[in-house]
Amino acid sequence: MPVTVKSAREIELMRAAGKILGKVHQDLGKSLKPGMTTLEIDRIGEEMIRSYGCIPSFKNYQGYPASVCVSVNDEVVHGIPSAKHMIKEGDIVSLDIGVIYKGYHSDAARTHGVGEISKAASQLILHTRESFFAGMRYATAGNHLHQISAAVGNYAAHYGYGVVRDLVGHGIGSHLHEEPEIPNYPKLTRGIRLRSGMTLAVEPMINEGTANVEWLDDDWTVVTQDGRLSAHYENTILITKGKPEILSITEDEIAEGIWTPGGNV
Repeated sequence: MPVTVKSAREIELMRAAGKILGKVHQDLGKSLKPGMTTLEIDRIGEEMIRSYGCIPSFKNYQGYPASVCVSVNDEVVHGIPSAKHMIKEGDIVSLDIGVIYKGYHSDAARTHGVGEISKAASQLILHTRESFFAGMRYATAGNHLHQISAAVGNYAAHYGYGVVRDLVGHGIGSHLHEEPEIPNYPKLTRGIRLRSGMTLAVEPMINEGTANVEWLDDDWTVVTQDGRLSAHYENTILITKGKPEILSITEDEIAEGIWTPGGNV
């Protein structure tokens, strides 16, 4: 499938999907507390998604059994919710969520600390988020895709983190995964030239230690090879002639001032 430039109608639907997903992330993140099971988190998340008239993007996607990927501590992505897995004080929990609104997807991830977490864990979460915004400085029409990749990877590497190479971001629209693939590390090639109207899911997956990962026997859950922590931050974005629109940013993040809207398609 070629990289698609979305029409004005498609962009409006994706804006709506992103806004809903931002609300789900904000509310679900605030609900996390010690003693919850990862299955409970998934059920609450699915109820939120459906309450907005949306369909969970992930449920039954290529056989994935849940609506929310819940990944704890050394789990990088695609953790399968379980009634046996209880989160506890000091854990970090990555929530990767997708919604479908009137046929269009939005995809985003956040990592949260449960109660009081270590300084190292807090810094990992912060720098993973900031690596995404480092990439956003290059996410504008006329630039090349791998300028985003290099900015993300170089930012994280500066702090000594491992940048996962086995998993990448992706295009998004009427399909959850579209072209192009979006690495989180520098590439020798420039990648495609960005055009206004392209919609992308940029998602740094940053490890406290080695960049190497392994898949568990469930064929979904990806963990760090050395057992150290991993964090995940993702948004669906719209490329414009100016600053990108971050379609899935939360209201709390906007209030925090980490990103101000701007740009024109």
